[in-house]
Amino acid sequence: MSDVTVVPADRRVFVDKQSPKAYQALLAAAEAAREVAAEAGLDRRLIELVNLRVSQINGCAYCLHVHTRAANREGETSQRLGVLPAWRDTEVFSDRERAALGLAEATTAPADAALQEAAYGVARAVLSDEEISAVVWVSIAINAFNRVSILSKHPVRPAPAR
Repeated sequence: MSDVTVVPADRRVFVDKQSPKAYQALLAAAEAAREVAAEAGLDRRLIELVNLRVSQINGCAYCLHVHTRAANREGETSQRLGVLPAWRDTEVFSDRERAALGLAEATTAPADAALQEAAYGVARAVLSDEEISAVVWVSIAINAFNRVSILSKHPVRPAPAR
């Protein structure tokens, strides 16, 4: 028998609502990361792929919900969204996208030194300094939002029937 006590979702603290000043600071940091990405020439579709891949790794249902809709608004295809977890095994992502996805994964699992070095090597060959920095900052921001949503148990409700 496990000693873990499960706290029901309705008893979780929505830390974003409980501490709005800290959450506003996180929103400002995420906005700055998006601005850095735009200034580096990274399009919003690529940023949404990074947000989705990090959220997949972290298992954040709420962020997956939010960023799938955002990716769709940016014109991302259902094929690419569907194969994103296996991006290495497809031919549907460009070299720049692959470099960004690898760097996002390395940012999400920084303790994996081999993954980090391999991803950084690929990124160095394809992305500029500005693009590398932007991908890392976007990845840091979505990792933080993932933790807020996972620990708060932000709900994802069924979409209305069409």
